[in-house]
Amino acid sequence: MSAVFSVKISKELKAKMDKYKGRINWAAEVRKFIEDTIRRLEAEENIRAVIEELSKIPYSAPQGSSVGSIREDRDSR
Repeated sequence: MSAVFSVKISKELKAKMDKYKGRINWAAEVRKFIEDTIRRLEAEENIRAVIEELSKIPYSAPQGSSVGSIREDRDSR
């Protein structure tokens, strides 16, 4: 099912759109723009939610583990 969404534009812009209406499907262009914008906004929300969840997870490396890893790597050469 679909719904109608209207937008007022200037007469000048409408005249410019009419000039190219044979080459461009304006309704499809507007629909695509709205869909892309919604997709981007949803992705931003999802990223924020993931970052928030990750920030709740405690993380730490045991003290001295990086020194041991570096030493082990150097000794293996």
